[in-house]
Amino acid sequence: MSAVGQGRSEDEPAVRADEPAVRPDEPTLLTGEPALCADEPALRTAGPDDAAALVAVWRRAVLATHDFLAPEDVGRYEAVVRAGLPDLTVTLAERQGRVLGFVAVAVAGDGARVEMLFVDPDVHGSGVGSALLRHATAGRPVVELDVNEQNPGARAFYARRGFVEVGRSALDDDGRPYPLLHLRRIAPAAGERSVTAP
Repeated sequence: MSAVGQGRSEDEPAVRADEPAVRPDEPTLLTGEPALCADEPALRTAGPDDAAALVAVWRRAVLATHDFLAPEDVGRYEAVVRAGLPDLTVTLAERQGRVLGFVAVAVAGDGARVEMLFVDPDVHGSGVGSALLRHATAGRPVVELDVNEQNPGARAFYARRGFVEVGRSALDDDGRPYPLLHLRRIAPAAGERSVTAP
């Protein structure tokens, strides 16, 4: 099973030109811009104390979007997620102390591999997933990830963000019957148009 999973479209608020510069003690939007209102989620690096909240978001998102999983597989994959989080760079989005979503990335050279992107279903479509993905992959010319073939919402989410299918596995990484689509996005060089072909 791929740990990658969320996806909805949303409108991102524009940052006004008259906003003050970001102060170190000021909450920021997930894009790094000053928060426009108190409801904007903040972005921060996850620590060991966040593990339970991250796994809870993962479980809620999976139950809402991965209806193809057998119930016993959800519990088995939860243990895999819990064990894998410490080995990844994890960024979370939160509002008023509540974790709304997270992205977990493995970085290699100039590229990045998104291992997990999950957003609480209560805030799907609010821009949290897009902002997390944008933040985690900023400055990375090549980004790769796997998505479950049976998760049409996530497939559409990544397609709208320039990811294209570059391969398919009939089984997931654990040999289970959950096909994975291998996706890649290549950022254009300065002055070039976006490249979406493998």
